[in-house]
Amino acid sequence: MFDFNVTESEAGRWVVALTGRLDTTTAPDCEQRFAPILGNRILLALVLDMQGLEYISSMGLRVILKICKAVEERGGTLLMINLQPQIAKVFEIAYALPREAVFASLEEADRYLSAMQRKELEKQRGQ
Repeated sequence: MFDFNVTESEAGRWVVALTGRLDTTTAPDCEQRFAPILGNRILLALVLDMQGLEYISSMGLRVILKICKAVEERGGTLLMINLQPQIAKVFEIAYALPREAVFASLEEADRYLSAMQRKELEKQRGQ
């Protein structure tokens, strides 16, 4: 399950709340739903509210990074807020990895990201 709620706070400033799972199944829908926002001539800021995002796979991460690049190319700023600990861990891992291919396959990358998110959730539950 994936949901996407968009509000425009001011001209060129968008807030998008992501809910559910951003994975191989839902990534194409997410990209498609971002297209109208990224197609705006004025895109000053895009805020991704990730409070409701429970899981992100390598495909979901790719979508977010692609969106970030598109916003930057338009001279805008991308901000992410309210990241759940397991989602923050994925971004921490992604920025720590070398740019070269690290995993043999998409499935291997997703297994690794899933394991890291499970560990982070278990750590949070243990506190």
